[in-house]
Amino acid sequence: MWVLNNTGAQPLTFLLTGIPGLRAAQIWVSIPVCLLYAGALSGNSMILFVVLREQSLHEPMYYFLSMLSATDLSLSLCTLSTTLGVFWFEAREINLNACVAQMFFLHGFTFMESGVLLAMAFDRFVAICDPLRYTTILTNARIAQIGMSMLTRNVAVMLPVVLVVKRLSFCSSMVLSHSYCYHVDLIQLSCTDNRINSILGLFALFSTTGFDCPCILLSYVLIIRSVLSIASIEGRQKAFNTCISHISAVAIFYIPLISLSLVHCYGHSAPPIVHTIMANIFLLIPPVLNPIIYSVKTKQIQKAVIKVLIQKRLQI
Repeated sequence: MWVLNNTGAQPLTFLLTGIPGLRAAQIWVSIPVCLLYAGALSGNSMILFVVLREQSLHEPMYYFLSMLSATDLSLSLCTLSTTLGVFWFEAREINLNACVAQMFFLHGFTFMESGVLLAMAFDRFVAICDPLRYTTILTNARIAQIGMSMLTRNVAVMLPVVLVVKRLSFCSSMVLSHSYCYHVDLIQLSCTDNRINSILGLFALFSTTGFDCPCILLSYVLIIRSVLSIASIEGRQKAFNTCISHISAVAIFYIPLISLSLVHCYGHSAPPIVHTIMANIFLLIPPVLNPIIYSVKTKQIQKAVIKVLIQKRLQI
């Protein structure tokens, strides 16, 4: 075994992996994967388009929804080239600099989505618990500040992670277990002490999703308490209905994330294909389902999408 570092003129090269054990069938596996990417890109682009186009959707709830769609769109795009490259063209090689850049954006947009879901929970909390001050609390300037604070937080937690990864030395095994660069996957190939990397990775995780998830739960405890104080059953149902889309978005983000974390921590004996499938579900399912959920459950989005589609058909 030999040791490789990143100090030479030529950057280190790693090998990406498609579906372990199904290399011969990868071209067929790529069909549903490609359809999921197409669904994620088209669905989130449509949500962004209608929110920007329709004046009636220029409200805090839909601004946050457009942030969620932009994040999902970016998350899909940052893994699209390597995933389809592996499946379609056997283009498995990726150098360390490109790998670190992809890792930065992959984890950064994941943490961004968690932050947007927290902001959307705050939006629902204010709308239900303090409706009279809704427009004065969630002004356009404050929404922009929330967006910038989430972006700043993600850069601040991810920058040390990627800088420390660049200092690692790697052994002869340069095969990654996914079709994209994942922090845990990358540092496990190091043959030098990676405890600092693990600590920084855990800090990044707990300071973002680890903070956001309890805050979302707390906001819903307060929302439920407020809703139960409403006298009429119809009023309670109306209040709960405004939260269904957001609760669904939280569930399809955090359940795969927690499942993937448990598989990485305790599923060492599980076949590699289990890790790969869980990772791909976590990356692809939320961007695909979020536009569908909000289009089906939110009448204003539904009407705006239908209006845009009808206008396009009339133009044709």
